[in-house]
Amino acid sequence: MMARRRDRRRAVRVGLALAAAAALTSCSSGGWFGDKDPPPLPGERIAVLADTGGVEVDPDLADRAPALPDATANNRWPQAGGTAAHAPGHLALDEGLRQLWRASVGRGNGDRQRLLTAPVVADGRIYAVDAGAVAAALDAATGRTVWRTDLAPEDEREGGIGGGVAVDGDVVVAATGYAEVLALEPATGAIRWRSRVSAPVRSAPTVADGRVFVVSSDNRTHALSLADGSPLWTHSGLGEVAGLQGGASPAAADGVVVAPYSSGEVYALRADNGSVLWIESMAALARTDAVARLTDIRALPVMSDGRVYVIGNSNMAAAIDLRSGRRAWDLAAGGLQTPWLAGDVLFILTHGGRLAALDANSGRAYWTAELPPGMWHGPVLAGGRVVLAGAEGELLLLSPADGTVLGRTPLPGTPAAAPVIAGGTLYVMTESGDIVAYR
Repeated sequence: MMARRRDRRRAVRVGLALAAAAALTSCSSGGWFGDKDPPPLPGERIAVLADTGGVEVDPDLADRAPALPDATANNRWPQAGGTAAHAPGHLALDEGLRQLWRASVGRGNGDRQRLLTAPVVADGRIYAVDAGAVAAALDAATGRTVWRTDLAPEDEREGGIGGGVAVDGDVVVAATGYAEVLALEPATGAIRWRSRVSAPVRSAPTVADGRVFVVSSDNRTHALSLADGSPLWTHSGLGEVAGLQGGASPAAADGVVVAPYSSGEVYALRADNGSVLWIESMAALARTDAVARLTDIRALPVMSDGRVYVIGNSNMAAAIDLRSGRRAWDLAAGGLQTPWLAGDVLFILTHGGRLAALDANSGRAYWTAELPPGMWHGPVLAGGRVVLAGAEGELLLLSPADGTVLGRTPLPGTPAAAPVIAGGTLYVMTESGDIVAYR
């Protein structure tokens, strides 16, 4: 089975290369056999096909509102995606959001540095890594800085793009663009151990069952001991020469690690030894533009109830059986934002600038909603609202029943990542390196 899948992936890649070459040849000619293109027809052009982002509403579900579980309070958001499985569910959040405080974690986006991950929250503190690879702890109630620790090696000061943090018990784990993973004391920020990996890490680490999992930019998954940082195993995927900025954290649950790579491949690995359980590809055959030809997976995979939900940049989303690797369903829809699962409802944000509510069991859509133009981070389901953070500087609140806009809340800056929620408070990291708290 593995050999057949490798052959299939190789055939896909060859076909895409031939299609790209043909496209370049036809574009350079200017018309058939080198003739000039004819002048455009006069008159107003009106779109006759709506952009659905690759998702169309199912007629049998169009008159039904998604059934959501009750909202539950969470005091922690200790890892990227809320949990190691990236499936926090329906979270509690009061109505009438207002800004509580705004505080800096350090350096924001610059020419050589980028904020690519959201903060985490645990035990009354917020932990984050700024764009200059400095880790910081803030008081969650006031935003006051508790400590700051420079994570950069002594011989490196040029800047390392990416990285993030996770909290497990009495240890803070940080990954950096300097190809290192570090463990810090949560009370003081003192470094316990420092471990080298094969390449820079653009995403946050995932911690589960005494192990730390990171995906490095050379498409390798590293498993380290949480106790001392010693390497346990490494898995290598296919390399890519081009890709989007950033990375996706692996998901972990039930003794399995799901690792997404920029090649569009998704591997399910045994958490104890890294052996491969199955492999799938999110590289779609039909891609509409040059960006969509990049096969990166930037959205975190979501694991729940024996399934894995993945959306890739290359116009493909799928639900995969965790044990067998068989697809339960797939859609010709691409995106960069992590899907949000609540009960049997899956919210996805697609390249077409549309938010969709899907039946997680079948992939059929209850509704889709066109968002205002711009870059959006999310979705997050909290307090009976779907929350997104927009590049124009606002939080957009939508109804999970039909996608209608319920309200807007201004942001004092451009968000760098999706909102996180803990203790009934919503936190947003901005590109300037600020964390803004709402409640």
